[in-house]
Amino acid sequence: MPSPDRSFLHRDAVHTARLAAPLVAGHLSHGLVGVVDTVVAGHHGTTTLAAVSVGAALFWLPMLIPMGTLMALPPMVSQHDGAGRHADIGPLLRQALWLALLLGGLMFVLLSLLPHLLGPMGIAPDIVPGATAFLHAIRWGIPGFTLYLALRYLSDGLHWSVPTMVVGFGGLLLLAPAGYVLTNGLFGLPELGAAGVGLASALMFWLQALGLALYLARARRFAHLHLFTHWEPPHPATLATLLRTGLPIGVTVAMEGGLFAATALLIGRLGDVPAAAHQIALNVASLCFMVPFGLAEATTVRVGHALGRADAAGVRRAAMAGYALALLTQSLSAGVLLLGHDAIAGLYSQDPQVIELAGRLLLLAALFQFPDGIQVVSAGALRGLQDTRVPMLLAALAYWGIGMPVGAGLGLGLGWGAAGMWLGLTAGLGMAALLLGLRFLQRSRQQPTMTNAG
Repeated sequence: MPSPDRSFLHRDAVHTARLAAPLVAGHLSHGLVGVVDTVVAGHHGTTTLAAVSVGAALFWLPMLIPMGTLMALPPMVSQHDGAGRHADIGPLLRQALWLALLLGGLMFVLLSLLPHLLGPMGIAPDIVPGATAFLHAIRWGIPGFTLYLALRYLSDGLHWSVPTMVVGFGGLLLLAPAGYVLTNGLFGLPELGAAGVGLASALMFWLQALGLALYLARARRFAHLHLFTHWEPPHPATLATLLRTGLPIGVTVAMEGGLFAATALLIGRLGDVPAAAHQIALNVASLCFMVPFGLAEATTVRVGHALGRADAAGVRRAAMAGYALALLTQSLSAGVLLLGHDAIAGLYSQDPQVIELAGRLLLLAALFQFPDGIQVVSAGALRGLQDTRVPMLLAALAYWGIGMPVGAGLGLGLGWGAAGMWLGLTAGLGMAALLLGLRFLQRSRQQPTMTNAG
């Protein structure tokens, strides 16, 4: 007969898996956006693929700030729900939407300026025009994307993640054909190349935001929350609370994503083939990451709910369930990359040089599957405790104090190229797994009502 602790852990693992499954599917659909963009660009040409690689790196790096900042919403919503404070959820969402609009506007301005930095960054001259066109096109979808994130995080925080999955895959039904048509200039339309990939993505972002807003407004599940029955002007105190909790999350997420993006930009200095191969390997690794990322979000929600109930044992069980599931899923990801690296690379490109290098990078990606899963679940559990500032500093040390120097030293200093840069990624993720895991163990021993201590 199982012990009470094992019985509770099994129950928590089942609950986390049920909550995480639609989240994982939604994140996979989000990751498939990159797959679609990369496949469409790769079949248009190696130069187009390299341009989308650099442009996507410059797009997603700053976008990680609003994405992470708005991640303050799920644990706050979950804590209100766990404590029975349902009347506070609607006003919190409306303030989050104001914040999403502000962040979206700031990112639009930034994305308008970033193309001017491509030349000074040393990006190969034949890549610059396509990367610029991609950024100029996709920037129009940024406000729609940030609004969609706020709406999605509200639903996720209430333990209802199915809309994330449905809207995510619904967007792909538009993106794939629209991207192919616009990129290649079918049906009498002009051939836009990399700009077509960006324009199709922008259109998808707005339609996803509209679709999710309509669902939340009409669904009976959310009717008692009165999400859109009235509207308040921006409330400085609430916005400050969201920023105080969320901005360190945004910086932490951006530092991890920035490690990958900066790696893409450095590899972009090496020419078309390394840049294209890196984009393929990064795209596949990012798709694998969507699984533990969904588990981490479910862990955030479950830890936050336990925190709202003042249930210290529940906090620890929710985290342990997340760790167990992440180890299982990362074992599967590592196995797929080890066995199918060349075949996977061949789906993206017809260039033998690109396929060969991308396959080698995918073997290196298999190395960091386990540390990547541990660090992201640890970060999710800490977000559930609203512990965000110290994890931000730990992430800075891991990614930029360890990962980037090791990658730059091996890849550029010793001439190992893209493979050396990817070994740096592995080192950074391994250190993050260690530091964030230890931080959660420390915080979980304290009373669950002691939040914002970091």
